[in-house]
Amino acid sequence: MSLKVVVVACVAVVALCDKAPVYAPPPPAYAPAPYHAPEPAYHAPEPAYHAPAHYEPEYPDVPPKYNYNYGVADGYSGANFGHSESRDGYKTEGSYTVDLPDGRKQTVKYVDNGDGLVAEVSYEGEAQYPEHTPAYKPAPPAYGPPPPTYA
Repeated sequence: MSLKVVVVACVAVVALCDKAPVYAPPPPAYAPAPYHAPEPAYHAPEPAYHAPAHYEPEYPDVPPKYNYNYGVADGYSGANFGHSESRDGYKTEGSYTVDLPDGRKQTVKYVDNGDGLVAEVSYEGEAQYPEHTPAYKPAPPAYGPPPPTYA
């Protein structure tokens, strides 16, 4: 029984001695220097130019008047189209043409007298839809029947 008391006493001594001692931090040996924010080193430079005066565009008081046209005929790509337009004041008129994929030629003539656009669309030729023939042929199989096996 005394052995049990000695073992319990040893365990209690070990448990109490397991903690490290706690010390207070030492007082500082110097006084820290006071903090002063540095002065800014950058100063914005003065502009080396004079800002331009506000410019307001001047538009003429005459009504617009122009004519233009263009056309494209490319044999390689098959593109064939054109446009022409003329304007005199509020009266605008023009036309454009384009070859459609179905073989027809579409022409649009338009007029605008300042009260709205009026367009007349016309077609020349007959629409053609050729029979579709697929150009794709599946490749022959790359494999053949298995060779015979003999036992």
